[in-house]
Amino acid sequence: MITIKHFRLLLAAALLVNGITLNAQKLEKNQFNNPLALQRADPHVWKAADGAYYFVATVPEYDRLEIRKSKTINGIKDAKPVIVWRKHQKGAMGNHIWAPELHHINGKWYIYFAAGSAEDKWKIRKYALSNSAADPTQGEWKEEGEIVSKPNQFTLDATTFEHKGQRFMIWVDRASEKVTNTGLFIAKMTSPTTLDDKQVVISQPEYAWEIKGHRVNEAPAVIIRNGKVFVTFSASATDANYCLGLLWAEEGADLLDASSWHKLPEPVFSTNEKLKRFGPGHNSFIVAEDGKTDIMIYHARDYKEIKGEPLYDPNRHTRARVLRWTKDGMPHFGQELDDKEMAVKKETRAKKAKN
Repeated sequence: MITIKHFRLLLAAALLVNGITLNAQKLEKNQFNNPLALQRADPHVWKAADGAYYFVATVPEYDRLEIRKSKTINGIKDAKPVIVWRKHQKGAMGNHIWAPELHHINGKWYIYFAAGSAEDKWKIRKYALSNSAADPTQGEWKEEGEIVSKPNQFTLDATTFEHKGQRFMIWVDRASEKVTNTGLFIAKMTSPTTLDDKQVVISQPEYAWEIKGHRVNEAPAVIIRNGKVFVTFSASATDANYCLGLLWAEEGADLLDASSWHKLPEPVFSTNEKLKRFGPGHNSFIVAEDGKTDIMIYHARDYKEIKGEPLYDPNRHTRARVLRWTKDGMPHFGQELDDKEMAVKKETRAKKAKN
């Protein structure tokens, strides 16, 4: 027999469930059901020609590569991961499987990733896989081997982009003979897995916010807009000090000339305790379903204190937010705004302009 008290409890529970459902349905255009992926760091999303989104990221076990496919960015949250490759038991590619990126080049899929060896997890190098299937969650992935560069001491976080008919790669390696650090290198690509001999350092840590815990410039991500080539990068240790910096070069500049690149003296996206956003970084850029709105995919934690080495704390979660642009054509990351506010403010401004 259901008493009045039990009925009230059931009614309250039903209203709560319905409220949650309604709230999920109330997501405005280009708002995201964050976090998109729990315990997935270093996220990278590729939008295919048919509109499908493919998501790759570092898994906390550092032992495999997996891909999620979705029709929408929000759909990444519930998409089933497909494991496409596992680490070797011996030798190279046997440990610390990090920071995969998925790219479609000349009709073929490539995954670029970093890995240590089974016997020495800190012998980090960058590698590539390829797949000729139409859908990268299907077909066979072939190991293309190491992408060799100079000085090839501690090399990771490779990204690639095409500009004015030329493909480039930006990656990370030791960039100084005076101090132990990591910096950003750039070179032309002679194929999807090989680099031209001219390889140039375009950034290394110099400001206080780039050297907290470790001297780090890593995780480059490229977006070309408004006559400029922009490169975000991550700096400092992978705890709450982790943050995003910004480089840019004019679209017509020589990208292999280090003097073509400019760096902002302050980070553009960093920890915001009020918003419970700690150590945001290692982002990628993608275009929303509307085909025009730029979206930043990134990882962050929702707490500050970490026990032990931050690298082995698994709770860096993947998130998405709208990337806005200033009147001067520079990216605006919204340091003081949460992910939802970035989308809402953009839509509000667009509606006002229309009216």
